[in-house]
Amino acid sequence: MRNAGFTLIELLIALAIMAIITAVALPLYNQFTDRAFRSEAQADLLDCAQALERFASISFSYENASDTDADGIGDDDGPGPIASQICTPGSAAAGRYAFTVVGSATAFTLTADPQGSLADDGLMTYNSVGVRGWDQNGDDDTTDADEQTWEEG
Repeated sequence: MRNAGFTLIELLIALAIMAIITAVALPLYNQFTDRAFRSEAQADLLDCAQALERFASISFSYENASDTDADGIGDDDGPGPIASQICTPGSAAAGRYAFTVVGSATAFTLTADPQGSLADDGLMTYNSVGVRGWDQNGDDDTTDADEQTWEEG
């Protein structure tokens, strides 16, 4: 009479199947989460652009939108972190992207620079005339003519 249980071969086959599933699923999961964080950063760029428009409707300028001394109040034209009195990016993208602004009397450019595990994702920009940019290839932290969109290509 045979004892109930698994043989060593059956356990090795089950482990091999689990390893194959993990090897396929983990990269797909990472791509999904990277895309979700990128979408959150894009939404944060748009939210901060709206906040900058509200700020400019009061001060009649985009100047002093960056906070270079980390007190939460805009004190410079940039590049620097966005003053928290103007805009605070959402928590999902915080720590994964560094948000900065460059402002002048008549224009601004917002930038989301990926950090940590997303560092190779390429920076995203949004400016006062609505032009979106995403340096997908991460070649020089600038957006080429074919990278004037947030769509994956």
